[in-house]
Amino acid sequence: MTASQTPADARGRRDVVHLLRHGEVENPECLLYGRRPGYHLSARGRAMAELVAEHLADAPIGLVTASSLERAQETAAPIAAAHNLGVHVDDRVIEAGNHFEGKRFGHGDGSLTHPANWRLLYNPMRPSWGEPYERIAARMLAAIDSARTAVHELYDGGEIVIVSHQLPIWTIRRFLEGRRMWHDPRNRQCSLASLTTLTYVGDRLESIGYSEPAAALLPGAATVPGA
Repeated sequence: MTASQTPADARGRRDVVHLLRHGEVENPECLLYGRRPGYHLSARGRAMAELVAEHLADAPIGLVTASSLERAQETAAPIAAAHNLGVHVDDRVIEAGNHFEGKRFGHGDGSLTHPANWRLLYNPMRPSWGEPYERIAARMLAAIDSARTAVHELYDGGEIVIVSHQLPIWTIRRFLEGRRMWHDPRNRQCSLASLTTLTYVGDRLESIGYSEPAAALLPGAATVPGA
């Protein structure tokens, strides 16, 4: 349901949607794992998920949804359990498609200078190496709209948690803020196990917030060894 389709009885309704990035993944080979199966949370990633569950323990969570990838499902599980909910699967919030999936791209392996890869690097504004930003934003927005409808029509209302991945979350945030979607990945504000919180009043996006409930466990944090 798009904003223009919001029914009259929902126009004054307040919806809170937490877009949660998954926790740290066990990835000793430093591969760009993308949508590949078999990548689970590390021990620290599981601890991150538990911290987010504690952070949201007193929130009136009514719906938890996540992509089908293991790291998203495992991050969602403790939150859902704390509220006696299941985890709904919605692959409209899955990781972005990327032609370099399964490679050690950007880790000193020469991917940027290899001639075979140049055809994929010509247009960073699309981007030419993966799923277009516009497509990512459209599917994320559709998933958010569906969740807002479902939490009231199929469940008992409450706030929504959607466990997704860094690029989809950052892309939809930039779209909703009216900013251009191509960007420097080093400047994304979307750390592991972070919450990007959208608050709607009826069909109007009232605010976008950001928090890091698991900040103490982030690689490089003062309280834990660097990863």
